[in-house]
Amino acid sequence: MSDANATVLVIDDDPALRASIGRLLRSLDLDARLFASVPEFLEMDLPNCPTCLVLDVRMPGRSGLDLQRQLAMANHEIPIIFITGHGDISMSVQAMKGGAIEFLTKPFRDQELLDAIQLGLSRDRARRKDEEALVALRERFALLSPREREIMIQVVQGRLNKQIAGDIGIAEATVKVHRSRLMQKMNAHSLLALGRMAEKLQLVPALPQHC
Repeated sequence: MSDANATVLVIDDDPALRASIGRLLRSLDLDARLFASVPEFLEMDLPNCPTCLVLDVRMPGRSGLDLQRQLAMANHEIPIIFITGHGDISMSVQAMKGGAIEFLTKPFRDQELLDAIQLGLSRDRARRKDEEALVALRERFALLSPREREIMIQVVQGRLNKQIAGDIGIAEATVKVHRSRLMQKMNAHSLLALGRMAEKLQLVPALPQHC
């Protein structure tokens, strides 16, 4: 489970439990950052690496559920593992509806927590990878000329070269040249791949999913 490029954030007002979780994580070479309250946590910047949050539900002042809502409103998609000594069904349902990946009732086994953390880090790692790919895709799209962008949108909508040429008033041969260039710039090896890129860039409605 060791991952030098991952961080686990722990917020719990119980100093003994907080320290115990910290020792467990550090024994596995994970970077563990410990906080006694939500306000203390909010004073720091989120680390720029795969991250998950181990969060106590009930604490003096602001609760874990309050923080979950705040992070969602700020579009911070950090995976959350809730822990509590006073869990109930309605509380767990609320947490899971808010996107939590696990809801553990104290006392829990170390392996239960570690399994949840592994899942959280895996999900955050995948999310960050997707975000980096989208940034690279946007950079490639920005290299297209205005005409190439116009033709790309029409191509992924299923328009033929002849139809595109008639729409924008240029020769069909010119459309073919622009189309070839934009495919190269976008690093698209097929029309389907180009369509998926356009979908991710929100240039066209989502393509239908085929079983």
